[in-house]
Amino acid sequence: MHRIFVLAVVLSFFSCAANAQKPPLLPEKDVAALAQELSGETAKRNLEGLTRFHRQRGSQGFHSAAELVAEHARAYGLSEVAILQFPADGKIYYGTQRSRPPWDAEFAELWEMKDGAPSLKMASYDAEPVVLAEDSESADVTADLVDVGDGTKESDYAGKDVKGKIVLAAAQPGAMQDLAVGKFGAAGIVSYAQNQKTAWSGDDDNLIRWGHLESFSPNRTFGFMVSLKTARSWRELLAKGEQIKLHAVVKAGQHPGFTELVTAIIPGADPKLKQEEIAFSCHLDHQRPGANDNASGCVTILEVARTLQKLVNEGKLARPARTIRFIWPPEIEGTLTLLNAKPEFAQRIKAVVHMDMVGGGPVTKTVFHVTRGPMSLPSFVHDVAWAFGEFVNEQSYNFAAGLPAAYPLVAPEGGKEALLAQDTAYTMGSDHDVYQDSSFKIPAIYLNDWPDRYIHTNFDTAANIDPTKLKRAAFIGAASGYFLAQMTDRDAESVLVLLKMGALHDAQEMRLKRMQLDQCDGGSVARFAIEQRWPLVNSIEPFVTTKEDIRKMYWTAIREIVQSSAGGMCAQPAPEGWAAIVYRRKQNPKGPVAVFGSDFVNDRTTAAGITPPKLLSYEGLWGTGEEYAYEVLNFADGKRNTQQIRDAASAEYGPIPLDLVVEYLRTLEKIGVVEQAK
Repeated sequence: MHRIFVLAVVLSFFSCAANAQKPPLLPEKDVAALAQELSGETAKRNLEGLTRFHRQRGSQGFHSAAELVAEHARAYGLSEVAILQFPADGKIYYGTQRSRPPWDAEFAELWEMKDGAPSLKMASYDAEPVVLAEDSESADVTADLVDVGDGTKESDYAGKDVKGKIVLAAAQPGAMQDLAVGKFGAAGIVSYAQNQKTAWSGDDDNLIRWGHLESFSPNRTFGFMVSLKTARSWRELLAKGEQIKLHAVVKAGQHPGFTELVTAIIPGADPKLKQEEIAFSCHLDHQRPGANDNASGCVTILEVARTLQKLVNEGKLARPARTIRFIWPPEIEGTLTLLNAKPEFAQRIKAVVHMDMVGGGPVTKTVFHVTRGPMSLPSFVHDVAWAFGEFVNEQSYNFAAGLPAAYPLVAPEGGKEALLAQDTAYTMGSDHDVYQDSSFKIPAIYLNDWPDRYIHTNFDTAANIDPTKLKRAAFIGAASGYFLAQMTDRDAESVLVLLKMGALHDAQEMRLKRMQLDQCDGGSVARFAIEQRWPLVNSIEPFVTTKEDIRKMYWTAIREIVQSSAGGMCAQPAPEGWAAIVYRRKQNPKGPVAVFGSDFVNDRTTAAGITPPKLLSYEGLWGTGEEYAYEVLNFADGKRNTQQIRDAASAEYGPIPLDLVVEYLRTLEKIGVVEQAK
């Protein structure tokens, strides 16, 4: 899971009053049943099982993990347990996702040579699979090591003969393989790429980062990953003019196979509503051990499944009206494959609870987030999730502070710290991006840790996982999902009251943004915030049949809360030229255009000789090019003109020049993603 942070949301979690807060939305007996049954220890035992497998896409390790999950799901009594398979050969597209052939490795070792013989083993796939970059190819090479710095620019190779040699680089292998191997003829790559930037970056130079080669590069090669400590030692020796000769042996490669995922259900009870589904999702893939990322999310939804099924069987919870589905796919590409190959899933799923990294203990330095959806898809489900998140914050803080707490949600083998979850604006980086893409428009609750100092490294181990954190994440997810699966007209006003309370949060966020902007851009933020109130209130429609006059009554009150903080706005002149064009997304292809292993826009612009749009590299106040691109496409709904799309994206991520939005939409039109609305 990669992370990109946008605006820091400033919130007041709760008061530290001695009187315990009443549970939100659900009857207290249901809350008590969930709190008592959910087990952080059971989740962690299952996590210890998953972390034994190197869970690369389509690999034997992934299949073994899938079998383990399916075995537990059957043992817990879930229905329709299945491992679904979809052909993956590099040619088939599932929407915007080019299927990546499965990749497996049998053996890989890297040795330092001395006097013509192996003298020191530097990396072993058997010991730590993370040392071999994903998509490495078989090789048996003995060659000198050459330091090429970052390795991503031609100037890094100036004056260096790397042909037939192994290059040492700071970049990810995939970022440099076409240059190092394709252009300059290197035999292979050793990388000491570092993790995502956090306050703890560089503190531990023994970390080995999970590496990747490009799945579809014509320049097939191998890549080994080493620690910063090892790389520094080698670089010092090479800088002194000493020779380092390495022997690399790799038995690995892509092969025909399938994208696999596990799914199971708890059938709904209502004759009509059981055709609708609330889904729980995670991603089952990643390197061994991959404990927090993302064995934690997968075992937590498994624990939710066990708990709900057991409580329903025992009569402690009513069988949900809607069906509850559980999905364990490879990240992003698995979800995108499923929703395209089996469109009936997308039609039935009304909301998703997605978990990606939810168990990090204090050593990982994580902060737990209840993350909202993109502004292109306003939904009440995020207020539901935050109601339960805030409840756990209050209960866990009171327990830690010695105050009354009826539901501390503490695991016997876990910590006792307060959760201190954050109510966080939308961030990208996992399967929730797919569900909430404009092709599917399925609102997704995203529960996640960030930062995590050990993400994507050999130190992301089960020892770092806190059973109490797993239990609390499971509670927030289970309570939210169960409420949504049971939600009917009787719950409408409770939800509308939540939205009214949430309007205070939205007004505060709007004020914080306005402080950083001029009058006109600040006014656009306010205008957009006000406009979002009606679609937010109407987002309850798929779940209830509340009369429009009741919704309008709450909408008026909610709108007034936001409008009272709006401030002044500049007049909006009528758009002209390209700014007046209205775009809508075509029915196909479905999915985000930036996916795993390939980029739909870059692939097609390159093939057509079109200059890549500049928006992709734009850095705004609160967002990056990837985020702007995601939302610009989502906002292309056949109703907004290009100026309005620009203003909406600017309200979310900060002002962006209109010409970048125009260029991006025109590029999407040329490659067949959008069309002009007539």
